[in-house]
Amino acid sequence: MPAPILSAPSLPAPIVPTSWSASWTIFRIALEERLTYRGDFALGTLMRFLPIVTQIFLWHAVFTAVSTPVTGIAKTVAGYTYEEMVAYYLLTMLGRAFSSMPGLSSGIARLIRTGEIKKFLIQPVDLLWFTFLSRVAHKTAYYSVAAGPFALVFFLCRGYFPPLPSAATLLLFTLTLLLGFLLGYFMEVSLGLIGFWWLEISSLIFVYTLLNFFLSGHMFPLDMLGPEWQWLVQFIPLQYLAYFPAAVFLGKITGAALAWGIACELIWIVALVGLSRWLFHRGVIRYSGFGG
Repeated sequence: MPAPILSAPSLPAPIVPTSWSASWTIFRIALEERLTYRGDFALGTLMRFLPIVTQIFLWHAVFTAVSTPVTGIAKTVAGYTYEEMVAYYLLTMLGRAFSSMPGLSSGIARLIRTGEIKKFLIQPVDLLWFTFLSRVAHKTAYYSVAAGPFALVFFLCRGYFPPLPSAATLLLFTLTLLLGFLLGYFMEVSLGLIGFWWLEISSLIFVYTLLNFFLSGHMFPLDMLGPEWQWLVQFIPLQYLAYFPAAVFLGKITGAALAWGIACELIWIVALVGLSRWLFHRGVIRYSGFGG
């Protein structure tokens, strides 16, 4: 009689909390926790805007350096006036405040490395849903406190901004900020889940941060890149984290190009949602935990 075939026990599948009460409880607790640091939020936001003074002088020097003796300060650089360049930098700071996810990928990798992730394997709470609600709570707390410093800085620099765009443009600008949040979240989550294979991902995070700083448009408008670099940037999602929202607000991207950009961003979000789910599923299969 042949011996019976024994299959390895499978880990319980994580369950997304479908009830609104469970989701609200996670969000509320995360929000209360972050509001404890509301003073740090306000001061930290104001300190982040102080370098704008340096940037104003820096771009003034750049525009002056490329000017001619006849006309004085240069009219435009890469299609941007001096005032638009300063406004662009402020808008990218706003965009990155939505799309940046400090500590998310490293936090997920730490959960895997220390074994704390096992609580998401034995409790009916999905890791990705839990971190998503926590990050929404973080942004809610951040903007509820940081709205004052943001408004103050934008008011003081109002002379650099063009006339307020149309309501439709403002609506599309808001949409790009929200899509940037989703894109930034799923990019960071996917990076953190690599921790199932590489227990230490600090080097990957460093490379990602470096590329993000340059290719998201936070340092300078991507219009200043050469054609070969612009071709590369079009095929990676980093531009949607800072450059795209600012360019939409300033009217640099309109019409068919705007529709195409939003469509591509949505495609990237869907692809990253699928990637993060696949990484989590495969990672749980290969995960081994020991001890109590």
